[in-house]
Amino acid sequence: MARARKLGETRGRGQDGRTRGDAPAADAPVDDGLQTGSATGGSGEVEPDGFEDADDDVIAIADAVAARDDGPLPADAARTVEAVVAEAEVRGRLDVALAAASGLSRARVQALVKAGHARLDGRTVEDSSLRLSPGARLSLDVPAPADATPAPEAIPLAIVHEDAELVVVDKPAGLVVHPAPGNATGTLVNALLHHCRGQLSGIGGVRRPGIVHRLDKDTSGLLVVAKTNRAHQSLAAQFADHGRTGALERCYLAIVWGVPSAAAGTIDAALARDPRNPMRRAVGKGAAAKHAVTHWRLIERFAGADGLPVASLVECRLETGRTHQVRVHMAHLGHPLLGDADYGAGFRTKSTKLAEPARALVAALDRQALHAAGLTFTHPVTESVLSFESPLPTDLAAVTEALRKPRS
Repeated sequence: MARARKLGETRGRGQDGRTRGDAPAADAPVDDGLQTGSATGGSGEVEPDGFEDADDDVIAIADAVAARDDGPLPADAARTVEAVVAEAEVRGRLDVALAAASGLSRARVQALVKAGHARLDGRTVEDSSLRLSPGARLSLDVPAPADATPAPEAIPLAIVHEDAELVVVDKPAGLVVHPAPGNATGTLVNALLHHCRGQLSGIGGVRRPGIVHRLDKDTSGLLVVAKTNRAHQSLAAQFADHGRTGALERCYLAIVWGVPSAAAGTIDAALARDPRNPMRRAVGKGAAAKHAVTHWRLIERFAGADGLPVASLVECRLETGRTHQVRVHMAHLGHPLLGDADYGAGFRTKSTKLAEPARALVAALDRQALHAAGLTFTHPVTESVLSFESPLPTDLAAVTEALRKPRS
């Protein structure tokens, strides 16, 4: 292995890119205060600004600090900058050291650190103000510059509502919300630019015109997009407020393994990046953990081939909107989502308890069983309360219908 450079030398190399109700699962693994359920691996996509595409939760632009470019990157390709802290730099700040080693501005470095692109002695860190010790090994992953201007594309959209200020879309699973490395085209933004003929709010930046909140590629359901700047500002404020003082409400339907012992409950558990995989989130404590609350309600129980409870349909209402919130919270509760390779991989063998055709349908499910089924907000101009509902899409409807059938 090549030696790491002393601080100031750079080297570029390519990149591949509190619980109420039920108690958490007793055997959920713990790593330095972070609890991840039964997750293995990670498959999220990193956006150009370093944020992962949000899955089950929604993130208001006003409630998230995006690591935006402050100018062209000094290299044409993604690179990793590495350095070793010299004696003279002892007790210096992480961002200062990385800025010196990379040639980037401190603002850019701070944004990349916050987005999980920095490591200290091999561990992902998000605090730019960390003080360094002699011999500490630093690394910073610098994403490749991306084309900042998405192009309109004639991609079919399911429009639920549209007026001069906004548009509500029923996003299918498999559609990325906005361009990101690996998904430069074929996104919801590309489709919206074509559908709206370029009339989208510019507040989200050229990469995310009109985008106020997001859903993961493999989460289906309702999403509102701003067509004007005043609509964007109003909607972003509503999402940032999380419905505390207004009408905003977000409802998800999830098919989960097992059946909660209570009829309803609230999961109040802060979320942070998983130190073992920055693409995932985990229940944790500390300054990096963000307040997260999910209210859930049991809707339906499903029995397996032996007649015993094996899965259930749960409604989740978000009080906050954190990345992977529903998925991590339900796994923390001991009931990960069907099809969730990141947070429910350890439950795959439970499919053997299902009767046919449910067993085959679950095996063929290529995404987490999560759907954004309800969305309510106040219209930015008329101030009327708008409420929308979306039924389960074909794949999840087929799974629930099969689970309802008598055991074989």
